[in-house]
Amino acid sequence: MYSYLYKHRFYLINIPLIIYWIILFILTTLPGRIAVTLDVSDKIEHFGAYGLLSVFLYLNLSFQNRFEIFKKFPGTFTVVIASFYGLLDELHQLLVPGRSADVLDWLADFSGSLVAVLITGYLIRRIREIEIKKTN
Repeated sequence: MYSYLYKHRFYLINIPLIIYWIILFILTTLPGRIAVTLDVSDKIEHFGAYGLLSVFLYLNLSFQNRFEIFKKFPGTFTVVIASFYGLLDELHQLLVPGRSADVLDWLADFSGSLVAVLITGYLIRRIREIEIKKTN
């Protein structure tokens, strides 16, 4: 599975990351009165939204071959990038009618990213180990 993901990373990782990030930006740009929300706490929405963003971003950084430092530390860079984007998104929402910036939303973004990185990193390592054992 690891080699399949690597081989098809453009369609399975890169394109979904781009599409998801665009959707996330559009949803956070909608005015408060027409914003799409689920029937759960907005902190859970932030946690999940940035968790999913971080899964795609982690995989993207892990499977890319251009920058060795990103490949070596995908988790660290994923949390930094997602958290920084979350901060920018909160500041951006100050300019959107009916929206506001909230430190707790940003903490939910950060937490979602961190948990997603820990889980994704663990799963990718396990999948890779299993694939290596099968080839030996």
